[in-house]
Amino acid sequence: MTTVREFLKRSHALVTLVRLAWSIRSRLARPRRIRDYLATNAVRRLQLGAEGGPLPGWLCVDHRRRGGQVVYLDASRPFPFDDAVFDYIFSEHLIEHFSWGDGGHMLSECLRVLRPGGTLRITTPDLASVLSLYDGTDDPGKERYTAWQTDHLGDRDLRKPQFAINNAFYGYGHQFLYDGEVLELALQKAGFTGIARRQCGESPDPYLHGLDSHMTFVTMAYETKRPD
Repeated sequence: MTTVREFLKRSHALVTLVRLAWSIRSRLARPRRIRDYLATNAVRRLQLGAEGGPLPGWLCVDHRRRGGQVVYLDASRPFPFDDAVFDYIFSEHLIEHFSWGDGGHMLSECLRVLRPGGTLRITTPDLASVLSLYDGTDDPGKERYTAWQTDHLGDRDLRKPQFAINNAFYGYGHQFLYDGEVLELALQKAGFTGIARRQCGESPDPYLHGLDSHMTFVTMAYETKRPD
């Protein structure tokens, strides 16, 4: 009779094989799907990360979610695109999952694949806002964010800023949290110009307005351009 341990080993091996097969299939289909998108869209828009769900009219890429409308891409590696092919890039709550070096690489690749004058919109947790949870001031936004963060720990008795701050740093695979100053520095270092901070969900560009799905107290949004 098969023991529980043997069954679990076989199940784990099967899951690993299925994931490997799915990864290979996704990678093989990627060039065709990219070509099809670029050939059928005059305004080319790249969505980095599928956490908020694929956006209509955008080429959505992600290193975890695959299949359907999502194309595999690891944003810490070279992008599988030629130079200057996209008009817009939207990256939502992704860069904080990379180290400082890998985040800089991602921004450099964004610059490379944007057309001259193309726009990057990037959102990420604001380190300054995260740390402000501990300043002792009352604020409904802080209270909601603290409750949201600590509820993810599975204990509603932990609704204290100390737990929320630690979870913002170490939860979800986060590796590096930016504040506005350091994010602007990273964008400048990558070669972007015209850097402007925006309100969440708002943009003067109709292609970028209303895209954000993360509207928490700590989220900051920036728009910046590749020089002409």
